[in-house]
Amino acid sequence: MLKLIGIDVGGTKCAVTAGTAEGNSLEIIDKRGFATDISKTADEMMEQFYEILDEFIPKYGADVIGISCGGPLNSTTGTIVCPPNLPNLHGVEITKLFSERYNIPAYLQNDANACALAEWLYGAGEECNNMVFLTFGTGLGAGLILDGRLYEGTNGNAGEVGHIRLSENGPVGFGKFGSFEGFCSGGGIAQLGYTLGLAAYQRGETPLYFNPDTAPEGITAKSVAIAAEQHGDPTAIEVYRLCGEYLGRGLSILIDLLNPEKIVIGSIFTRSRAGLWESCKEIIEKEALAVSWSCCEVVPAKLLEGIGDYAALTVGVYGLRKDGKE
Repeated sequence: MLKLIGIDVGGTKCAVTAGTAEGNSLEIIDKRGFATDISKTADEMMEQFYEILDEFIPKYGADVIGISCGGPLNSTTGTIVCPPNLPNLHGVEITKLFSERYNIPAYLQNDANACALAEWLYGAGEECNNMVFLTFGTGLGAGLILDGRLYEGTNGNAGEVGHIRLSENGPVGFGKFGSFEGFCSGGGIAQLGYTLGLAAYQRGETPLYFNPDTAPEGITAKSVAIAAEQHGDPTAIEVYRLCGEYLGRGLSILIDLLNPEKIVIGSIFTRSRAGLWESCKEIIEKEALAVSWSCCEVVPAKLLEGIGDYAALTVGVYGLRKDGKE
């Protein structure tokens, strides 16, 4: 049985998780979190992790530390490079700091790769040799499992599918109008909600989620989903239908390019699949190669809201396996 420590470094919150892994089972034993404060220095933020680890490691033991963090980062050197929402950690050699302090191996992956590993080893992608995981949360990133291993690319930045432009115009994601992330992310849905809501309001209609006094700040993917799913608001339904259409366009590219067995999609897709899937499937059937689509399954993530905790732990498991230390 492996004793694991997982560290999830996020733009709004961080967490340290203790767990165990044995065979095809991963168990969370304890978890402690804190709000991310980018006004703190890197040393001050690391001290917050050390405080928890100094308690967890003697209490639960640890064979490895797995770290999940937003990119860009370098998984080979274990360095956080320049994630835009963590400016205080730019250039921090985080695996070196942990491994030297606690004398145990530490591994780093970006959050999309970490979630892909978790779903592959313990979730919806078990027994797949070729799987794509899409985050579909605040942003849109992908983790790629190809030929039975994580594909990281030349410098660890494979899978940034959110940067693909699907239209010359459209919501902004990854700093690009009409990108895959622009259409298929929490921020993108909020942008679509505002644009379609404003058009409806100017026609004399007021969507349930649209308040002209607080828009666009008051519009979120969640508020649009509630209006669509619980109240049948036609504009909200159209937002999710349109999002599903562009999800289908993006998935068609991945199906043709990578020929995966499964595409596993997290977060918003797991909660709002009903409003997305019909238009998504319709586009895939028009755009993707039939021979590739026939052997591919699109499914919601199995680990649901706990995926971030499982992901960080799984980075450690995969790191040991890759280095032949398990």
